[in-house]
Amino acid sequence: MSFDRTKVCVIGGGAAGLMCAGKAAELGCDVTLYEKKSAVGRKLAITGKGRCNVTNNCDRNTFIENVPTNPRFLYAAYSNFTSEDTMAFFENMGVELKTERGNRVFPVSDRSFDIVDALRDFCKKNGVKIVYEAVDDLVVEDGCIKGVIVAGKTVLYDKVAVCTGGKSYPQTGSDGDGFLFAERLGINIIEPKPSLVPLETEEIWPRSLMGLSLKNVRVSVFDKIKQKEIYSDFGEMLFTHFGLSGPTILSASCHMKPMQKGRYSVRIDLKPALDEKTLDSRLLGDFEKYKNKNYGNSLGELLPQKLIPVFVDLTKIPEDKKVNNITRAERQTILKTLKCLECTVRGFRPIEEAIITSGGVDVKEIDPKTMMCKKIENLYFAGELIDVDAYTGGFNLQIAFSTANLAAIDIAR
Repeated sequence: MSFDRTKVCVIGGGAAGLMCAGKAAELGCDVTLYEKKSAVGRKLAITGKGRCNVTNNCDRNTFIENVPTNPRFLYAAYSNFTSEDTMAFFENMGVELKTERGNRVFPVSDRSFDIVDALRDFCKKNGVKIVYEAVDDLVVEDGCIKGVIVAGKTVLYDKVAVCTGGKSYPQTGSDGDGFLFAERLGINIIEPKPSLVPLETEEIWPRSLMGLSLKNVRVSVFDKIKQKEIYSDFGEMLFTHFGLSGPTILSASCHMKPMQKGRYSVRIDLKPALDEKTLDSRLLGDFEKYKNKNYGNSLGELLPQKLIPVFVDLTKIPEDKKVNNITRAERQTILKTLKCLECTVRGFRPIEEAIITSGGVDVKEIDPKTMMCKKIENLYFAGELIDVDAYTGGFNLQIAFSTANLAAIDIAR
């Protein structure tokens, strides 16, 4: 019986590879999964700060709205395996899930390894052979995949799915080898770039705030070429030794395309719950309370202690000026700085520090209804190495699961 089964090779033991291998085996294929590292799911294990934001509990329209790069390509994949399907899959595998702010879905245990274990168990249950070896190249003859080269030897397969990830977090195994496989075969690659990535700033003052996290702030991005705001969100951000990071900053980075030095500024509203009139009343109350204090010692109820010296410098009001001598114009400067603490973006951090890769295998090279390569028969692509990427919130893992599921269905057909 085994000689009649379709022999399938899946390259890459991440979210897409594990889902594709397990599903193809469940549908009757003889599947071998190759993983170059000593364990599967390494990148999956570190997502969501080790908690694994496995999907977003949303409908199709919301999902598509959160995919800025080639969203229409994903209609068939998502329709065949929705967020609801992802949740049902993991719960059927014994992983209890919960939905948090922004419809983000996590395991109740807050352990990403529960997700990794479920996918590995899914593969094992369906007879997937996991081989911890690197695939060196693909073997193609007459426009059809014939197998792969492993450790210098050709291993024949009927069908091959490349699920190697992008170029972010290369220490987990996603170092861009899938792009090389595709390029050698004449498949077009959109230049890989970082997405969901921290930002370097022109200003040096964020460095003095390294480690300071701001919660419940409004972060917006202003495009100086288009002369308009292109992104805004509320939440948490972090100052670092190079500039800015944290959830709202990572999401903001997706909107900075193309990245050009000095084109974008990040504006931080430190008091988003208060309009300027209400904030002015609050400020007047604080100044009355501390009227005999120095300006630098009057801001403790408004700002984190670590931010105060930087804030004082940015307002250009002498730190030792008595509060009762602050002019109306100076108070307006304080208000404007509270509502708009501004940084100029110099560029992205390196792709190795990005959560995901933007770019990759051109979607025009792939049949969106099957995930099969248009140029090479029986060769499939799934997951992050395809030129689709989304915002934070579980959408990128959903892309991996949806594209992998669709590839597996066609592989088994």
